[in-house]
Amino acid sequence: MTEPAASYPIVRLRPKAEARAIRHGFPWVYADELVTDRRTKALAPGALAVLEDAERRALGLVSVNTGSRIIARVLDRNPAAQIDQTWLRARLSRALQLRERLYETPYYRLVHAEADGLPGVVIDRFGAAAVIQPNAAWAEAHLDGLCAALVAVTGCSVVVKNATGRARALEGLGEETTLLQGTLAGPLPVPMNGAHYMADLTGGQKTGLFYDQRPNHAFAAKLAGGGAVLDVFAHVGGFALAALAGGAARALAVDSSAPALALAEEGARVSGVDGRFSTRRGDAFAVMEALAGEGARFDLVVCDPPAFAPNRAALEAGLRAYERVARLAAPLVAPGGYLALCSCSHAADLGAFRSASARGIGRAGRRAQLLHTGFAGPDHPQLPQLPQLAESGYLKALFFRLDG
Repeated sequence: MTEPAASYPIVRLRPKAEARAIRHGFPWVYADELVTDRRTKALAPGALAVLEDAERRALGLVSVNTGSRIIARVLDRNPAAQIDQTWLRARLSRALQLRERLYETPYYRLVHAEADGLPGVVIDRFGAAAVIQPNAAWAEAHLDGLCAALVAVTGCSVVVKNATGRARALEGLGEETTLLQGTLAGPLPVPMNGAHYMADLTGGQKTGLFYDQRPNHAFAAKLAGGGAVLDVFAHVGGFALAALAGGAARALAVDSSAPALALAEEGARVSGVDGRFSTRRGDAFAVMEALAGEGARFDLVVCDPPAFAPNRAALEAGLRAYERVARLAAPLVAPGGYLALCSCSHAADLGAFRSASARGIGRAGRRAQLLHTGFAGPDHPQLPQLPQLAESGYLKALFFRLDG
């Protein structure tokens, strides 16, 4: 896995490319910024190279993937760095140090890609188990070493490779979910915000659980005491179970996935709140329309849909979908109750999402106060050099109080 510095090939920025941004911490080189001669094109996806500016001054060590729009990712400012076990353990140890300061128990996102100095790598930890998403070609090429370093640093006995999703497709990588180390008997219980969630590490969405919503679950729970809660696009019951743990009288979880709702029901049982918890399977939009027709009202309604605008091409349609969610959800909120609307779309910034949500609430004939804007938890740090934090700061949660 280790390559001596002398063996690294050289790749070079075009004369008009902005080398200063790289020097100041920007982590990517786009395809139109790099000289792509025959030698560069011949590099295998994920190959390591020294990046130089147009004046042949070294900028750092990068991984190269000529099949990706992000043609180079900065791994180290030191062009002579060795990407070996020592390097990997140092990056993982730094990430672990932060999480251990933030959380009393080992349930968190351990590595959040570029923001933790491991470009394209996501690692979620579930006690003695961890799930790696190697979403960049260099991480795929160094996966064995990354797994070994992860075990050495954390002591995890189970490691899962989750190689699915759009990010890998953009890198030209295939999909695969497999155990790299240890065995799994089934979904694992994850304690969070007073509840227990069941995480399916091999068959669930993404890594099995969405840690990013943890602080928003907690805020929603403060609004739910003694009331009725509707959790739409519930997955494994994130908002509903936190609300019940926080004292909600009852909660209904809506999702189109039967396996996800089965995990939510098991989480309610393990949490001891199954007597106050129910589920309803179906298309979220259709279920909200049906509930309105039934005259159902809730003290807190939460909608946490999938990314309707994952890229710029989908932005307009995505914003219309967020507006529709707000329009259908608002009538289900009792007077003086609360509505939480979430977006995990990279392309929809906070202002656009807030405007779409406000339009939907207004079209439903409701007046609203915006109480709180939430984001991902601190185990999802952001890289400030990325433009407007759009790439590393994706999650938005808007909490409204509705009158009328």
